[in-house]
Amino acid sequence: MVTYRYLIVGGGMTADAACRGIRGEDRDGTIGLVGAEAHPPYDRPPLSKKLWAGGTEESIWRGTSDLGVDLHLGRQIVSLDLDAHRATDEAGETYAYERLLLATGGSPRRLPFASDAAVYFRTLADYHHLRELTHGGARVVVVGGGFIGSEIASALAQNGCAVTMVFPDAGIGARIFPAELSAFVADYYRSKGVEVLAGETVTAIESGTPLRVVTGGGRVLEAESVVAGLGIVPNTELASAAGLPVDDGIVVDQLGRVGGADDVFAAGDVARFPIPALGGHTRVEHEDHANTHGARVGGNMAGAKVAYDHLPFFYSDLFDLGYEAVGELDARHDTLAHWTEPNRSGVIAYVDAQRRPRGFLLWDVWGRVDAARDLIRAGTPIERDALVELIA
Repeated sequence: MVTYRYLIVGGGMTADAACRGIRGEDRDGTIGLVGAEAHPPYDRPPLSKKLWAGGTEESIWRGTSDLGVDLHLGRQIVSLDLDAHRATDEAGETYAYERLLLATGGSPRRLPFASDAAVYFRTLADYHHLRELTHGGARVVVVGGGFIGSEIASALAQNGCAVTMVFPDAGIGARIFPAELSAFVADYYRSKGVEVLAGETVTAIESGTPLRVVTGGGRVLEAESVVAGLGIVPNTELASAAGLPVDDGIVVDQLGRVGGADDVFAAGDVARFPIPALGGHTRVEHEDHANTHGARVGGNMAGAKVAYDHLPFFYSDLFDLGYEAVGELDARHDTLAHWTEPNRSGVIAYVDAQRRPRGFLLWDVWGRVDAARDLIRAGTPIERDALVELIA
């Protein structure tokens, strides 16, 4: 059995950020990190962005071991004994701790039928596998029109693949973009050579060479590879089995503590946390939150006791289109928009019934996230003039 002052379960960006947060408060306390992947922590966004556009793999590594962290890689914690302060992995190795962080992230949401043919894109190993499958160009079916599906479809098309997208919504990004913008993005992808089958589902993937993808409408698509980008499900099983509060994530307070305890914390994709600027609790799956929440909660594990009140932002690159966004983006909200060029450059505010902003989509508008955050935090009704000033 090994013993640590701080034990981190999970090996992603949040885990690395937490180590850095701990070191900001405690330079000498022992830290152990147990991660299921064989790789040490790395930046995840390049897997669907820069690595397909000439970026080097050497640039993604976080250098966690340089912080004096013991890395236990390729290991899965399978049980917790919270009273004894013990965690046990699948090989029976036990880790004792004073304070525990659950940074277990999420697992890809899977298709509603059994199929080992699809690549459920999430990890560096998935990136390597997909690179191998699509080397030199290939026919690829991308299932999903959301964040990951749209990025992967763009990356593959720009690397010589013949891409077909299949998703049940009316347009690309339909759950966060207003309907008109979602339809524009779908047509834009078509103009780039991507076949977009909106309003369609996948009902089966038949093995063979090539694979045969069967849609709900009866079409059969032949492909060398199928990639599923359907979002993730938070990995809460370990917490739930230990009796910790779970509700679409592990429920934490503003310090990242689980159940108000001072010795168990959760952060990143898996944490459901208070968000004062918007009210209530939420769960966020993007890079900025992984880094900021991980660092803040890590610092709090080491005694900082500083509340997390950050409004996370996210961004994406879709061929030549790009955006930054902050707050709550939900296509069901009313919106206000100001375009300097329709569907090409502008700002969309997502507002409540009193016209108070809940979120902002900054479409080809850069460096204005902090100003958008200020408008959300102010909590006052806005008019279109505020959007004009936001772009200025």
